[in-house]
Amino acid sequence: MNITLRQLKVFERVARRLSFTRAAEELYLTQPAVSMQIKQFEESIGLPLFERLGKKIYLTRAGEELYRVSRTISLQIEEAEQLIEELKGTEGGRLVLAVASTVHYFGIRLLAEFCRNYPKVRVSFKVTNRKGLLQQLEDNEADIVLMGQPPDDQDLVSEPFLENPLVIIAPVRHPLVGKRGIPLDDLKHETFIMREQGSGTRYSVERFFAERGIQITASMEMNTNGAIKQGVEEGLGLGIVSIHTLEREVEDGRLAILNVEAFPIVRQWYIVHRAGKRLSAAARAFGDFVRTEAHRFVRKDMLQAALGEPAGR
Repeated sequence: MNITLRQLKVFERVARRLSFTRAAEELYLTQPAVSMQIKQFEESIGLPLFERLGKKIYLTRAGEELYRVSRTISLQIEEAEQLIEELKGTEGGRLVLAVASTVHYFGIRLLAEFCRNYPKVRVSFKVTNRKGLLQQLEDNEADIVLMGQPPDDQDLVSEPFLENPLVIIAPVRHPLVGKRGIPLDDLKHETFIMREQGSGTRYSVERFFAERGIQITASMEMNTNGAIKQGVEEGLGLGIVSIHTLEREVEDGRLAILNVEAFPIVRQWYIVHRAGKRLSAAARAFGDFVRTEAHRFVRKDMLQAALGEPAGR
């Protein structure tokens, strides 16, 4: 068979996703280019690897067997790449970092400082939701993930590195702005812009209110903190977001943090990787940087102001 590693890689991604479109997006190729690679691959094999039923594609028996082999080959290639990165050290090494959308803003600040310290490290930075992060860990696509509480039933190594307080935000002219110790019952009359189902933030918020017997009204769902902040600013409802995402909006006077009893909801951010994964020198250096330096990027004065605490406490 006259096949190439590139064809094998394209086939493996299409087989994994069972979608030419998703495979093309993830490989940064056009869909016709992916289709052409698969066609050439099938011609080299001499057997069809996919069959289409309606709008969905499925692996044939030959495709299933080849997918199993291609996964093994892909993992071996990844191991070889990791070994090469290890030999390069932090001089020209590569880091694949994936972060939860909640960590996005804070993660950028961390990464910028890390890159100033390690200017030769090549970085791939991806932002997605909790489901996407767990998929990247399962597929061994990310070296390190920064996220909320990881699941206990997966083979992962995780370590908390920073508290992540969730606060309630409102437009600056909202009648609750400026009040102290707002009772939770007062929130029953408000509408909220919530994160999508499956989000770690959404889960924490729903559990918090359920434990206190409070039911809040979700007027709409949005899948990014940026969209929630803009929606709140435009008066579509209140929002609950990480305080680490609010520095500019609060300083510019575009949003206000409400002083509500029992808030903030304090969660943890975790640094996560697959158990048994051989981390490159660049990935290990970034992990050490996160553990020792993350606290320097926290705006403690914002949280103190939100809680009515004296500065420097």
